[in-house]
Amino acid sequence: AVIGTTGWDDRKGEVKKICLKRKQSLFVASNFSIGVNLLFEINKTLARFMENHPAYNVSIEEIHHKHKKDAPSGTAIQLANQIIKEISRKENWITKPTQKPSGIFINSKRIGEVPGEHSIKYVSDIDEIEIRHSARSRKGFAYGAVMAAEWLIGKKGFFEMKDMLGI
Repeated sequence: AVIGTTGWDDRKGEVKKICLKRKQSLFVASNFSIGVNLLFEINKTLARFMENHPAYNVSIEEIHHKHKKDAPSGTAIQLANQIIKEISRKENWITKPTQKPSGIFINSKRIGEVPGEHSIKYVSDIDEIEIRHSARSRKGFAYGAVMAAEWLIGKKGFFEMKDMLGI
């Protein structure tokens, strides 16, 4: 099976254990875009660098089509959680701007037919650093899911995009 549903990370360990016990094949990804998964790795690396630079505050902006029901998106939440794991002064993500320095503000916008844009910005008084991914069409998500299904053939175990991409 190939699964792209988000919101069940708290059960992932249990599902993985069942999959392995039953010698089944399961491929799980919160986002099947190859570019987004590369962004995840860049995000973790940049966050590790920023741990020692408290002058920079981090925020995330995500834009999706007006029909998207969840806000923030699973991808934005995953980006924030990666940052929280790497930067000790960050404790949670929030959806309203605040002066509280421990929160990562996620600004969610729903506009037109935008397939998906995510940017992570570190801002200080003297400069800013931004990393960003913009989906040009939904084809990239389908392409990644088909790649995952083809890659999974003949394999047994619990897999994620990092396994397929060799990360």
